[in-house]
Amino acid sequence: MNTYRSEFKKFTLKFIKPMGTSRGKLQDRQVYILCLIDRRNPQRFGLGECSPLPGLSPDARPDFEEKLRDICDLLNAGTAHDEIDLRDWPAIRFGLESALIDLNSGGHRLLFLTNFTRGLQTIPINGLVVMADYETMLQQAFAKIAGGFTCIKIKVGAMDFETECRLLREIRKYHPPEKITLRLDANGAFTTGEAQEKLQRLSGFRVHSLEQPIKAGQWDEMAKVCATSPIPIALDEELIDCHTPAEKAKLLRAIQPHFLILKPTLLGGFAACREWMALAEESKIGYWVTSALESNIGHNVISQWTATLNVAVPQGLGTGQLYRANFPASLQVNNGRLMYSAQGGARITRLTDLELREHS
Repeated sequence: MNTYRSEFKKFTLKFIKPMGTSRGKLQDRQVYILCLIDRRNPQRFGLGECSPLPGLSPDARPDFEEKLRDICDLLNAGTAHDEIDLRDWPAIRFGLESALIDLNSGGHRLLFLTNFTRGLQTIPINGLVVMADYETMLQQAFAKIAGGFTCIKIKVGAMDFETECRLLREIRKYHPPEKITLRLDANGAFTTGEAQEKLQRLSGFRVHSLEQPIKAGQWDEMAKVCATSPIPIALDEELIDCHTPAEKAKLLRAIQPHFLILKPTLLGGFAACREWMALAEESKIGYWVTSALESNIGHNVISQWTATLNVAVPQGLGTGQLYRANFPASLQVNNGRLMYSAQGGARITRLTDLELREHS
């Protein structure tokens, strides 16, 4: 019998403005908070977030909630967590791993004791420019830079390409690469026939990297892009369907990218991300960690774990300010860096106490 019992609660997070992606717009996000409660001390429990991303996560399926309930039933019946096959359910695997770490660390949402969680160190992050019209995106970029961000991430592939080039041209007019790093993310929006030409055009804006130029699953074509692109290529969606170390190694050998984007919710948690990191380091491939629109609970876990990696380059750890209401946060951004404050989060004694709060 497990020393804990499990339950979960569903919440709906609503975006302040529709979240534009190359796949369309999201109005809201369904999140599931998994709770593992110590049977001997019910006041002690760990939380984890299970929130598959629609249109991207392999487990963003109609039966997700049913699967999560089945897993809780298995855990409550005494099945060990490592005996449950969650290969096809990465968001649940991440949430369960997070809740176990939280529970085993005392159940206070302080999962990793580092200089970051002691308030002595910060994490550099990129400022995300959300897809919108030209003027809105330009204003976002300039606002991020004015707010202290030195690395800006811009989604491309949804607007007219000439308009996107005009946007980058206007940013570079005032902010050279020596001062501001530009990262681009195409989310697979380019066709194989147009990718090289577009990458060549975009390279004129002295871009640091571009994520997932073409759709995932085209290894031969992606390998050609990586070999000839004037912009370093980062793999994102390409990583999702590789589960075993052998599959991961095969992909990296075949494509030989320059960077990897590690999203614990999409890849199945920290253990899965560490496998990618070890293989990347062997092949001298860079990487950084990125959140995937999680609530403040998932974002807190990912950020604390990222701090254990002693990162130097900006990470993709956007905050929960995109939502109208969120859970109380222990994280804040100052001058383009993520900071931890133990006083920021609310102390709860049971899952039913957990509630969303409007931003002040």
